[in-house]
This record gives sequence, C-alpha cells and structure tokens, in this order.
Amino acid sequence: MHDIRAIREDPAAFDTGLQKRGLGPQAAGLLQLDEARRGKVSEAQALQTRRNEASKEIGKAKATRDEATAQALMAEVTGLKDRMAELEAEAVEASGVLDAALAALPNIPAADVPEGEDETGNVEQKRWGTPRAFDFAPKDHADIGPAIGLDFEGGALLSGARFTALRGQAARLHRALGQYMLDTQTAANGYEETAPPLLVRDEAMFGTGQLPKFADDLFRTTDGRWLIPTAEVSLTNLVREQILAETALPVRLTALTPCFRSEAGAAGRDTRGLIRQHQFEKVELVAITAPECSDAEHERMTRAAEGILEALELPYRRMLLCAGDMGFTARKTFDLEVWLPAQQTYREISSCSNCGDFQARRMDARYRPAESAAGKGATAFVHTLNGSGLAVGRALVAVIENYQQPDGSVAVPEVLKPYMGGLDVLRPA
Repeated sequence: MHDIRAIREDPAAFDTGLQKRGLGPQAAGLLQLDEARRGKVSEAQALQTRRNEASKEIGKAKATRDEATAQALMAEVTGLKDRMAELEAEAVEASGVLDAALAALPNIPAADVPEGEDETGNVEQKRWGTPRAFDFAPKDHADIGPAIGLDFEGGALLSGARFTALRGQAARLHRALGQYMLDTQTAANGYEETAPPLLVRDEAMFGTGQLPKFADDLFRTTDGRWLIPTAEVSLTNLVREQILAETALPVRLTALTPCFRSEAGAAGRDTRGLIRQHQFEKVELVAITAPECSDAEHERMTRAAEGILEALELPYRRMLLCAGDMGFTARKTFDLEVWLPAQQTYREISSCSNCGDFQARRMDARYRPAESAAGKGATAFVHTLNGSGLAVGRALVAVIENYQQPDGSVAVPEVLKPYMGGLDVLRPA
C-alpha cells in the first residue's frame, strides 16, 4: 500500500518508480482522487464550523426573544446537519475509491534494483559449489522417483494433476528435509518456531498483498476463508493492527507448513514431477524490523536460506531480481536457484524479499521508536521481510538429482542422516 502523502510530496518520483515496473504514470490520477476526497472532508469541516456558530446564535436569539431569528437559525442547523451526513458518506466512498486504486499498484523498487521486464533482466550475484561431474547420464527426478516412493499416479488418482503422494523412503527423506530446515532456522538462525493457521480471512490475504490482485492463484473454502499459499501470510499478519516497542524488534518467525496454490498462470509449465504442485511444504522465514535495519535483515535472511543449501552440498546461485520479475509486494528480492543436473540448469528454490513498509501499511503494523517509549511521539510503520528457508519439495528434487547413483539409488546427504533412522541410501524397490 502506498502513502498518498508521499505521492503528494513527490509525484514524479512515484511515477519513476512505477515506470521500472513497466507501468505508466499514476500519480496524477491518484492525486485527483485524493483531491476529491479532501474536498469532501474540507467542506464537511466548514459546515461543522458554521453549525457550531449557528447553535450559539440560536441561544442569543432566544435570550432576546427573537423567535423568528431563532427559527430561521434552527432550520439552517437542520439543513447543515443533513448536508454534513451526505458529505461524510461521500467522503467515505471517495476514500474507498482512492484506497482501492492505491492497493492495486505494486511496491516501488529499491534504488539498486536493476531495470528489466522479465527474468532475462535478473543479475547473477554469486555462485556456490561446483556441479557434480557424473560418469553416467543423470536422470530427471520424475524418472528416478517412482522406484523410491514418489507416487505420481496415486496423487493424480486422488486429487488430479499437480498432486503427488510421497511414500516410504521418499516420504522419510521429505520429512527429514523439513525437520532439518526447521531445526536449523530455529537453533542456528534465531527464528521462533510457529504453528500458524492454514486458513485465513480476506484481511490477512489483503495485508500481505495476495488480495485483491491474485485471487485466481488461491484456493477458497465454501465459508469464505482462504488456504494459505505460503506461511508468509499467517506469520506476517501476526503483527497486524499492533504497535510494537522498538526493543521488541526484530521479530523473526519460521514455520513448516503445507502451502496451496492454484498455479492458474502455469498451464503447460513443469507438468512432470514435483517442481510445480498445487500442494507442497515449505519452511517460511518472516522478519519484522525497524526501517533502518531491513536491508541488513534481508542479507541475514538470505544467508539463512543459503546455509541450508550449503549444508546439503547443493550447488546454487544467488540472483538479484529486476523490477519486472519481482513479486507485487517486494521492493527488493534475491532468488536462490539450485542446480538440477538432469535439466542442466539452475531452478528457483528460495525467494527472499524486503517489502519495506508496503505490507505494514496494508496491515496497519507499527512500532514506537525508543525515544517515544513513554507513549510520547509518533509511531512508524515496521518493515516486513519474507523468504523460503527452503521449499521442501524442490529441495527433495535437488537431493534426488544431485545424489543419484548409477543403479537408481539416491545417497542421503550427511546432515540428513540423523533424521533418517539409520537409512543412508534410498534404494529402488
């Protein structure tokens, strides 16, 4: 959500920021809506002032027994009251129109975000690890998977396309990955483990930016709740409509949850295997910080995700997304892409974003600076950040492909062995 006051102060800067997103000028139209709203409010205030004056004059007229003047003034007050009610209703309507227009616009990219229309404009920042040199032709996880417990047919039979049942060894490895990630993010990286609701109301989805723009990408229940597409929704909204003490910041939360996405815009993409599913598990990282700390927190969060890949010894690269490829709420995003030998390419496994105060304005999430701790002084909006630490299904894909053996078995990464009950190799049935 954007601050209309900031747009008033520098409309050119606002339009320049949105231009990086590929959008045309918006400030003039927004300011016109704002002027209409403010005009209604100003007129109502002027009428209130006149109503107060007229009420005093009624008393004076009655004191002098000037009944004609008193009656005329009373009629005026009644008319003023009726008109004020109309103006208040019109102001509320005008505010709703303005808020809807502001809510439809994406976040302004940070100054160091590169320009670009799509993923071709992203900038590689670093690589870690060397892709394994296989002495045989590596197979796709979708070809290896059925023999070790990836039941694509069973999932499709139960629920349709883009659903998979995990069984036996594959289910154990999937659980091990999620538990290892969660243990690392809590014990080593200081995130508080959270078990949030998986069903949320409209206002929670609006707060983190999924509504109204991305309703088609979501699943909705018959009672009007939404299945979360990521635990970011639940975790971030835990501070909605709150004023936090600066000493309570940063708030760092993590959760391992199922996620549900309709993948409405992904027809024909990644139809084989686990890469793009309607239901998947993810360890989510969320941080709530003071504005001056959010850039450092963004780097810290990204390193927390990278640490998982490094511990699993999976080669990856970090990409700085261009303005045209960033998510709706982000002002800056790092994507981590893991090496998949069967595809001979890097694929996204984590996306870590700094949203600035964009989500906080939608949620009305604030903090009170330390100098205002006694209750004096203004509050300010927090900054929110979110990232994957990591997507469990895609991590499973990466482990299967990078640790595959010539006989179709899959070696278990060293850090996962304590979670595997003595199993160190997944052997084909």
